[in-house]
Amino acid sequence: QVQLVESGGGLVQGGASLRLSCVASGRTFSVNAMGWFRQAPGKEREFVAAIRWSGSRTTYADFLKGRFTISRDNAKNTVYLQMNSLKPEDTAVYYCAADSTYSGSGPPREEAKYEYWGQGTQVTVSS
Repeated sequence: QVQLVESGGGLVQGGASLRLSCVASGRTFSVNAMGWFRQAPGKEREFVAAIRWSGSRTTYADFLKGRFTISRDNAKNTVYLQMNSLKPEDTAVYYCAADSTYSGSGPPREEAKYEYWGQGTQVTVSS
C-alpha cells in the first residue's frame, strides 16, 4: 500500500501562485508514476499533470498552457505542483495519485491507471 497526503491548497486571488505538495509513504519503492488530478464543483475529476518516479518524463493537460509545473524529490518521497497565473476556473479539489503497475514509457494520464489516491486539497481562486 502507498499512502498519499496533499498539502498547500488555499484561497488566493487570480494571478497568484501556489505550490501543492504530496508526500508518499508506505511501499514507495513500487511507485512508477505520480499524478495530479482536480475536481471542480459539479464536474468530473480531470487530469492535470503526471511524472515518472524515475527519469524525467512528464505530461500535462493541454488546457494548462504552461502555467503549472510538476516536479518530484525522490529523497523526500514528495511530488510538487507549482501553479502560476491562477485563474478562477482553476478552483477545485486537487488530488495526488500514485501508480505502481503501469508499464508504458510515459506517465499515465488516465485516472483508472492510478491505484492510490490522497484525500485532496482545496484550491480556491477569487476573481
